[in-house]
Amino acid sequence: MKKWKCGGCGFVHDGDSAPETCPKCGALKETFALLDDAAANLVERARHTNMLHAQMIALARELEHTCQDGIKDNLDAGCVDVFKKSLAHAYEIMKLSMAELQGHMGKGKWG
Repeated sequence: MKKWKCGGCGFVHDGDSAPETCPKCGALKETFALLDDAAANLVERARHTNMLHAQMIALARELEHTCQDGIKDNLDAGCVDVFKKSLAHAYEIMKLSMAELQGHMGKGKWG
């Protein structure tokens, strides 16, 4: 499918032709540029990788909540220690993916 990039805000539209107006910034159809195959492929790859990072963040948040429940349960010192260490790793995973997404946005790899 063809990809069209708004010259005003960078929104990427998928379709046979550019939209009449940009759904994000309202720019007219004429501001859209058709992306070549290489650029369109990069958009698709970036979308896929960004979705994987979003999934990692969501999983890390789930792990965070599980660890907090385990710490609150406080069965014994060994369990609490594992939950605390795992919680720290969950935060680290979440922050790594968030930083990577921020870098992608800064480089225009959002799509």
